[in-house]
Amino acid sequence: MNRSILLSATIVLTAAALHGQTPIYQDESRPLEERVEDALSRMTLDEKVAMLHAEGKFASAGVPRLGIPDLWMSDGPHGVRAEINWNDWGYSKRTNDSIAAFPALTALAATWNRDLSELYGQALAEEALYREKDVMLGPGVNIYRTPLNGRNFEYMGEDPCLAGEMVVPYIRGMQRNGVAACVKHYALNNQEVWRGHIDVQLSDRALREIYLPAFEKAVKEGGAWSIMGSYNKVRGQHACHNDLLLNKILKDEWGFDGVVITDWGGAHDTREAALCGLDLEMGTYTNGLTSESAFTTDQYYLANPYKELLLKGDLPMEGLDDKVRRLLRLNFRTAARRLKPYGSIASPEHYAIAEAIGDEAVVLLKNDAPGKKKKGATPLLPIDAAKYDRILVVGENATRNLMEGGGSSDLKPKDIVTPLDGLRALYGDKIEYTPGYKSGKPMYGKVEKIRAAVTDSLRRRAVEMAREADLVIFVGGLNKNHGQDCENGDREEYALPFGQPRLIDDLAEVNPNLVVVLLSGNAVEMPWASKVPAIVQGWYLGSMAGKSIASVISGKVNPSGKLPFSIPVKLEDNGAHHFGTISYPGDSIRQEYLEDILVGYRWHDTKKIPALYPFGHGLSYTTFDYGKPTLSSPTLSPDGSLTLSIPVSNVGKQAGKETVQLYVSELSPRLTRPAKELKAFEKISLAPGQTKVVHFTVTPDMLRYYDPDTSAWRADPGKYRLLIGSSSTDLRSGIDFKY
Repeated sequence: MNRSILLSATIVLTAAALHGQTPIYQDESRPLEERVEDALSRMTLDEKVAMLHAEGKFASAGVPRLGIPDLWMSDGPHGVRAEINWNDWGYSKRTNDSIAAFPALTALAATWNRDLSELYGQALAEEALYREKDVMLGPGVNIYRTPLNGRNFEYMGEDPCLAGEMVVPYIRGMQRNGVAACVKHYALNNQEVWRGHIDVQLSDRALREIYLPAFEKAVKEGGAWSIMGSYNKVRGQHACHNDLLLNKILKDEWGFDGVVITDWGGAHDTREAALCGLDLEMGTYTNGLTSESAFTTDQYYLANPYKELLLKGDLPMEGLDDKVRRLLRLNFRTAARRLKPYGSIASPEHYAIAEAIGDEAVVLLKNDAPGKKKKGATPLLPIDAAKYDRILVVGENATRNLMEGGGSSDLKPKDIVTPLDGLRALYGDKIEYTPGYKSGKPMYGKVEKIRAAVTDSLRRRAVEMAREADLVIFVGGLNKNHGQDCENGDREEYALPFGQPRLIDDLAEVNPNLVVVLLSGNAVEMPWASKVPAIVQGWYLGSMAGKSIASVISGKVNPSGKLPFSIPVKLEDNGAHHFGTISYPGDSIRQEYLEDILVGYRWHDTKKIPALYPFGHGLSYTTFDYGKPTLSSPTLSPDGSLTLSIPVSNVGKQAGKETVQLYVSELSPRLTRPAKELKAFEKISLAPGQTKVVHFTVTPDMLRYYDPDTSAWRADPGKYRLLIGSSSTDLRSGIDFKY
């Protein structure tokens, strides 16, 4: 809080003291809505309008005269971003804004662990408090529609049940500390190419069944205090001021009482902004990443232009007051809240949380014995250090700072443990390293070209060293360069970039003891998969990435991550790409979601197009046995529930964690429905020989679909099947019931 605000607050408090009472809006013992109405009644028109738009790059105005502080925001669903200049995109180059970087949200989703999600939100809020931030611009729950979306790494996968279940504890963990979550990007921000204007056309069923449920859970169950609109249009109207999305669904239907914030540069019209649900306008006349505004903030759509229309009577004052109420509510929950923790930053506790999330996020995709497959042969992982004297680590991602780049999620970590660091800590002098390929520095809007001669030289050197090594660990994948996992640009190809496919082929040819570790926020094409005995999906794991990766590879941690999205064999196997360019990326003006409700595994399973690695897949170093399921009743009534119980046993020799997944299938649907849909999951920990009985409560809501004829949810009478398994295709048992 700056000096002028402190002075104003003192004047207000002193005046109130002369009358023997504290103003209602400053009395935190009073109900929130009383405080909001009292503050609103004291505000002038200019003060109200000033609250509706930015005053700096990441700040919006409070009410200095009343002692109500400014709101301060920060990018970073994975960590608090370094300080940005007041009104341009340059970094302030401070020395006290380094933070703990947490795993990307695809990694969090891969844990399938609600408790870790809550710890994530809590730790991030503590870092935000220390940095004096009131609103964190995240988490993101846009659905993973295509593996080319440059921003998928910021989201929670392809399934609305998984994303919704994981986002709720994140929000609760964050907001209990007095820091607002700003859930984004609402809605249908499923690509970065043409993001500022592409007009998304889709059915009501796809909107309601696939793309909105996680946002609805964030609002209704998570109690999110703010929502960020997306850049794109939806049915002809920009999402940041969209009557259907913001007024009819978010505020009227779901009862959202918080603030709708634009993405930076997401507002386009004063009248629409005033009438169609927007509350706070940030970053107008910029591209949200690099370009600067030629205008001052009082020329934003919700600034002087809005005030002029209000004074003329062309727009209602009631609309202005509704927006200000929401902003006051947010302010009293965050910036003006007196009794909140101090926070902490880059602490041992936060690093421990980041590492715990990373440990459970790593997905073991494949684990065979090297060379010719013999019955009973020992899988390559975990690494038995006694068997290898020379371990070669290949790949730029083994040493690269993968918190750098990517757009608004760019982070400045205080500490970094790279995969090479983690492996050296375990295996010491046995480790040798060579990069194998080079990708260039993170650059927004363009790609740094690497000469073919450099790439070829690095590849040949790696192959020569691999020939002499006992074991090769290749650490590759994507990075956060433009055209990879990066804001404001989608991926240019499904294949691994920078010559990695040829490099992996060559490494496999000279050394059968090859582990491929992929660090990315997206699926990649793997034509080389059959040649490689062990494949690990390692994600972007933040500051402690190297510890988690080394722990899983070595067996110190038994892998328990499960894929939050399907990995298609080839791009055309993905539903968004099946129908040609009008479905993705569109014709530069509009696009049609022609796969409709069949997104991700719903497409693969219903159309019988197998994925290379299916949704929910993830191996372990132990073995889990599923017993026979039982139901508390063979019939489910419309106002009742039933319980499914299934015993799960660890029949291996190592303690491990298993995610038991429950899918529902309607056997004779009235309309097209997916072959099955995830409706519940439970992650359990089992010691060797231990059995636990997992219980799922089945309700009519799990059977519903959105009926376009009545514009309402319904569940039809008939026969349904409950499928229980370890992935969307590894189904261990099923049981039928009637509704």
